Parts: sequence; structure tokens; C-alpha cells
Amino acid sequence: MRLLMLGGTEFVGRAITEDALERGWEVTVFHRGHHAPPPGVASLHGDRTAPGGLDALAEGEWDLVVDTWSGAPTAVRDSARLLAGRAGGYAYVSSRSVYAYPAPAGLAEDGPLVEGSPDAESTAYAEDKRGGELAVEAAFGERALLVRAGLILGPYENVGRLPWWLNRVARGGPFLAPGPGELPLQYIDVRDLAHWTLDAAEAGLAGAYNLVSPTGHATMGAFLDACVAATGSAAEPRWADAATIEAAGIEPWVELPVWIPEGASHDYMFRADVTKALEAGLRCRPVEETVADTWAWLRSIGGEAPMRSDRSTKGLAPEREAEVLLGLG
Repeated sequence: MRLLMLGGTEFVGRAITEDALERGWEVTVFHRGHHAPPPGVASLHGDRTAPGGLDALAEGEWDLVVDTWSGAPTAVRDSARLLAGRAGGYAYVSSRSVYAYPAPAGLAEDGPLVEGSPDAESTAYAEDKRGGELAVEAAFGERALLVRAGLILGPYENVGRLPWWLNRVARGGPFLAPGPGELPLQYIDVRDLAHWTLDAAEAGLAGAYNLVSPTGHATMGAFLDACVAATGSAAEPRWADAATIEAAGIEPWVELPVWIPEGASHDYMFRADVTKALEAGLRCRPVEETVADTWAWLRSIGGEAPMRSDRSTKGLAPEREAEVLLGLG
């Protein structure tokens, strides 16, 4: 297989590139040159947001294009149009954010979607991703694979969720654990996402797939236990319920990454129907493996994960955590 990876140097793109190389595929990575791709690929340079930014892709043929773009849909539109006659298929790593909010628990791929346009400039994450989907479908039709990922965790994470928890737990001492411990989580290890996407594309699958683990694949308690075990820390969780956290003015998901209390937002993020992806071969590794491997990667780069410039800072300030812990006794 000849793969053209649009991106391929960070997080999801890098995981997909590495998986393709492990398969013995011929991989071309198109990127801006800000970060080095894995060894063993052919590199083409360009900036999709600049005039003439796709010139390096004017020639060449590939069996598959994979795209993780999350900005202006016009960038996806232009690349998909350019490559439609020279690529067998186009897999677009989209997001479950394309579903209209609120979404009931158990929502499948046929749920209502946000509005989006392939001709739009960047507006908001959900609408941008939906516009990207429409752009790929317009250019590739039945050769378009839409990978609607949920929460993505694992090595190379550049959003700051799991790395923040690992570093917080590694510091030791009592730490604020948002409860309840049995709260179900639904996420995808970036390597499982990569492996399924390439398997699905190679098999000729098309259309939209919710790509995330089954609900309850892990719980908040199991996730934090895995962080303690991976770091070897003597940290001790101090569980607090949603009412306590809300009263303290702490923002779920941002100040306490990964955690969302039960309710409409939790149903939207952590209770998707993933039957279609499971039937198409999705396999999800244990949370303990995801956490341990992310900690090993984090230590290998000095403990501080690279951060995307277009994402907000994650994590709870130590002084705010201390206030809540004091109130818990």
C-alpha cells in the first residue's frame, strides 16, 4: 500500500504513520517541516493554508490518503479535490463533536449533525470537522472513510489531558479525584485508532464510524489507579462528588481533564454506540497499557508534553486543588 499522510509528525498523524511503516507500507508524509516525521518515510513540504501550499502534491499516486485536519474546511476541500483522481481512498479523522448537542446515550452514526460547509473558513471545531467530512465526501464519494473519534489518549498526546494527570499523580501526596470512581469513560488509544483506520481503509470500508471504546471500557477509578501504578507514586486519591467540584467553581474537562460529571455532557462524550466499529474489527487495549505507555513516552522526552497552540491549557492549579482538599478533610 502507498499511503499519503497529510501531517504525520504529531499525535494521531504520527501514530498512523508508524503503524503504516510497521506494515511495510510505502509512506509519504506531507507536512510543514516544523517537526520531523518518523524515519523511513518520504517527506513533502507545504502549508495548506498558504497560496500554492499544495504544490508539492501536484504529482504522485497513492492507494490511500489519511487526513487529520481540524481547521478551515477549505483546506480539506482543496486537498481532496486535488487528489481525487490520483488516490484510491481518503480517510478523514473527524470527531464525534460533529453530532448536534445534546445527544442521547447510545447515539449511532445516523444521529443528527451540526451544520458545516466544505467552503467555510475556520469557525468552530465541530463545524470545521463537519465541513471537512463534507469536503471529503464531495471529492471521493463512496471512497471516503469518516473516522469519528472521541476522546483520544496515548503516547504523543499534544492536548495535555493524560500527561497532566500523570504529572500530577507523579508529584505524590493526596490529589483531587473527581468521582464517582465507577463513572464510565469512553476513549480511544491513538494506536488503536491508527490500526483500525488503516485496516478499514485497506478493506475498502467507507462511510462514518464512531471510533471510540465501548462505554465503560474504563472507569474514572480505573484510569486514576492506572496513573498511580504507572508512575509508582505514593499519591492517594481524595474523591469528591460532582456537587463539591461544582461548588468550588472547577471546570470539568478543562481543569480536571477527562472527567465530565453525569448528565447531558457525559452522555454526549462517553456513551456513544460503537457497534458498527466493533463489528468492523475495532479492538481496544486496556487502560493500564495506554497509561503506562504514555508515562514511558513522557519520561523519554523529559516529562513535559508538547502542546498544540490551538488548544487551551489543561489542569487544575495547585493552590485551587489544595483549597478543595482542605475542605474534604
